[in-house]
Amino acid sequence: MTATATAATLPLTAGAPSAEATPQARPDLLYVGSWNGGQVHGVAFDPVQGVLTSNGPVAQVSSGWVTAHPDRPLLYVGSQLNGGIVTALAVDRTTGALTRLGQVSTDGGATAGGGLSYLGVDRPSRTLLVANFEAGLATSLPIHRDGTLGAPVSVVVDTGSGPSPRQSGPHPHQVVVAPGRRHALVPDFGADRVFVHGFDGTTGALSPAETGPGAYATDAGAGPRRLVFHPDGRKAYLLTELTAELQLLDWNGRSGELAHRQSLAIDSPDFTGTKSGAELAISRDGRFVYASSRGENTLVVYEIERRTGSLSLLQRIPSGGLKPWSFTVHPSGRWLLVANEASSTVDVFAVDPRSGLLTGTGNSLPLPNPDSIAVCAR
Repeated sequence: MTATATAATLPLTAGAPSAEATPQARPDLLYVGSWNGGQVHGVAFDPVQGVLTSNGPVAQVSSGWVTAHPDRPLLYVGSQLNGGIVTALAVDRTTGALTRLGQVSTDGGATAGGGLSYLGVDRPSRTLLVANFEAGLATSLPIHRDGTLGAPVSVVVDTGSGPSPRQSGPHPHQVVVAPGRRHALVPDFGADRVFVHGFDGTTGALSPAETGPGAYATDAGAGPRRLVFHPDGRKAYLLTELTAELQLLDWNGRSGELAHRQSLAIDSPDFTGTKSGAELAISRDGRFVYASSRGENTLVVYEIERRTGSLSLLQRIPSGGLKPWSFTVHPSGRWLLVANEASSTVDVFAVDPRSGLLTGTGNSLPLPNPDSIAVCAR
């Protein structure tokens, strides 16, 4: 189940801004996955000016999704190969060089599929949570002290389908640990469900979901894709892909139930193209929600009403390119970095923390088919 690769180091220094060029800030290390590509690209990001500098390919590895450990110099790359493989890489904090630590299969012995749609680190349990879209399952992998990954401690298989030709079976799109750390939620694109699994906060193990109160059903053909919790732990926001809707849900942490309260279309009223909700994030202070539409090629900002959690539209602006597959909010909260997959650009937007509004900076970096952006700890 586990295959350790020979250590290989690739430099991440060519083209990086020098200390003399940016004395006011040390560039951050960004890593960008390439949709259906065989490389991970390195980027130096100036957190003061919001400027991106390419460092070229830094790892020869099939990449479908990348994520960084929140406080350790570790990068994890998910691929579609061999049932869904995750590659662990160590990051040199000074140079940004990557050292391959090994690979682990996520399918728990399953034979079908392998398109990974999400990787996320649960820091307290030292676990990597994985959504295997094509195989219809979610997996938790232990993170060892040296950053390598162990064999799955749990594999849970979703069930169900929807009316769209793309919903012939279950397709998990994310795994999110709920407040209280007793549950993990899996928005399933294919099943039109958000499955609520039990979660062991010590081992990171997932337990099978119940189909009654253990799952929240969207409208048929909605295609749940992304979910975020409000900092108060009592509300969640769900983005659907096929109907491009943003939903406000009440969360009962004791029973593990979600209840619908509000739905809003993220596309403009006159949009007649194919809907495709993509990415979702909430501001650290719980005042704003950000979403992207791959159908309309826009970024959408909502204000959260303090008492009720209800959403109201603040802003809808072009994403800077085509098909904003995902975006990442910089840890400072000052920048939003957009992976415009179809136009092969990463674009930088400034975030006003008081108003929540986004402003295009014009800073754009050409990279082949970017699908995800990871900011690595330094």
